[in-house]
Amino acid sequence: MKLRHALAVLFTLGAITAAFADDKDDIRIGQTLPYSGPASGFGTIGRTQEAFFARINAEGGINGRKVKFITLDDAYSPPKTVEQTRKLVEQEEVLMMFGSLGTATNSAVHRYLNGKKVPQLFLLSGATKWADPKNFPWTMPGMPAYESEGVVYAKYVLQAKPEARIAILSQNDDFGRDYVAGFKRALGSKAAGMIVAEASYETSAPTISSQLATLKASGANVLFAVVLGKFTSQSIKGVAELGWKPELFFVPTSASSISFLEPAGLENAVGLISSSNQKDTMDVQWADDAGVKQYFAFMKQYLPNADLNNSNYAAGYHYATLLMTVLRACKDDFSRENILRQATSLREVKLPLLLPGMTVSTGPDDYLPFQQLQLRRFNGKSWVSFAEILDDR
Repeated sequence: MKLRHALAVLFTLGAITAAFADDKDDIRIGQTLPYSGPASGFGTIGRTQEAFFARINAEGGINGRKVKFITLDDAYSPPKTVEQTRKLVEQEEVLMMFGSLGTATNSAVHRYLNGKKVPQLFLLSGATKWADPKNFPWTMPGMPAYESEGVVYAKYVLQAKPEARIAILSQNDDFGRDYVAGFKRALGSKAAGMIVAEASYETSAPTISSQLATLKASGANVLFAVVLGKFTSQSIKGVAELGWKPELFFVPTSASSISFLEPAGLENAVGLISSSNQKDTMDVQWADDAGVKQYFAFMKQYLPNADLNNSNYAAGYHYATLLMTVLRACKDDFSRENILRQATSLREVKLPLLLPGMTVSTGPDDYLPFQQLQLRRFNGKSWVSFAEILDDR
């Protein structure tokens, strides 16, 4: 009996030790995304990343450790984000949060994660507030800042049309204000003379027709429309119906989806200018590109039924390759402090889907991983890159 009891104790201790070792060896990553609700289309980002880390694990993991990627539905609702994030941190004991979507949703857990010293990495929101290492050192953005994109558009205006008369239409919230702030900052002392009219709209407004009429009446020949969703369609169609033909017409990257252009009539969107830092995987110019080929091979093996026209799959893959770079740099030290240290010390990192000539660099005082963009113009069917790479460095 004593021997049996001793063996039972040893077996139990061994099981506990094995469980502890398995737990220790996991690289636990948490995420919240809208898998339900009004923004559920972005859920494909998380599903792509689940498949990405499944491939990494099948290949032996990262530095010998397996990734446990836990992505939960927050329905794009801040209270739900709080609930799910607490579950990930306090019950699942994740090392970090990665790639969670939305400004309001991430804002709801911003202080909580920084208070817990949990890395909140590569958020899918371009709000300027995420790059604030002094006050929120554990949070890093994963998209080009809205303000940086505004800078890039203004730099192009100064190059291509220095005598421009500019009208600005913007959404009356942090999204709109960030873009306009960057645009004006890059114009510098010329802003007062070049900007001839400004108008804003509330997201609850049914239309923006009166704002567009006012802006046209200003005599502006350049329009910067900081719009989203249905207001993208309304601005493009409204400008055409007014018979207004701005020589340069900009919309933010987040408004450049074909699904927003089609309701306005694709013929009315010809000449529209936006920007990007990522290869369009469906564009024939990248058919023989090594990075795009890698992406398609991954999709064929792990997500063979995916609609490849949905750019959210490529986005999910793109951001996962960035996180993988950070994790590999951690070597054998997967403490939260070292994860943050590696994320904030990237040096000219090349990613498979970044446009040629673009790299990722960060520093302890520079939390913006993507500060380079290339302008692109809509030709009636697709977006075509033009001009040199511009940045907000």
